[in-house]
Amino acid sequence: MTLDPKQIPELDLALTAAHAAGDILMRYSREGVSIREKAASDLVSDADVDAERAIVDMIKGRFPDHSILAEEGYATQGEAEHLWIVDPLDGTTNFAHGIPHFAVSIAYYHQGVPQVGVVWNPAREDCFMAARGHGAWHNGVRKTVSPAKQMSEVLVGVGFYYDRGRSMEATLAAIGDIFRQQIRGIRRWGTAALDLCHVGSGLYGAFFEYQLAPWDFGAGRLFVEEAGGRVTTARGNALPFEKTSVLATNGHLHETMLSIVGSHHPADE
Repeated sequence: MTLDPKQIPELDLALTAAHAAGDILMRYSREGVSIREKAASDLVSDADVDAERAIVDMIKGRFPDHSILAEEGYATQGEAEHLWIVDPLDGTTNFAHGIPHFAVSIAYYHQGVPQVGVVWNPAREDCFMAARGHGAWHNGVRKTVSPAKQMSEVLVGVGFYYDRGRSMEATLAAIGDIFRQQIRGIRRWGTAALDLCHVGSGLYGAFFEYQLAPWDFGAGRLFVEEAGGRVTTARGNALPFEKTSVLATNGHLHETMLSIVGSHHPADE
């Protein structure tokens, strides 16, 4: 049994739109792209903008009454009944430096609950998709989280926000305490959507970052949940439709990770 996108209209559209956006990103990757700074160390390019436009046009063409929350210019309220959450290029810094680890992330939420998620890395032709009640799938293979019950059995993924001050210091302090749990290693790849999928695929036992936007985790959190994992803020709360900390684990390690990342959580984030 596999997950057939054709049976779920929103998943079918998300997958088609992700591939179309990925084609745009790869064209820019081959031909060259001008990178601009939105803020210090926070990059954007024409590739982001054009890929997002293609995704939005496809959503509006098929579901004209649906709302869209997207990184490069579409804002709406998280309470919308039908909400698409779009990141046309997660991992812009990797993209800008020619590192083939970036992704298109598209999620569909109904009444605030994630129903469909697609994360597509066009450089590696890696497709992660999930649908509520239908599991998490990577390139046609159903995935589950790691069965590990001890921190000493797993790798832990981490992300750094663009801030080079308090958030960075908090992350480094948390990493230190996590290492003291005798984990097998820390990994930092710079693409949160893919990091979440790595938790769902069992590659990491956990992943955390102290500040992510809904478009960063909108699709990946469903992949983790459908793979049997757990996703909350780094304080253990439900994820909001705004910038927040994120902790994703295989479930078994959640409380241990919460005790560490929660204790170092920046006060105002």
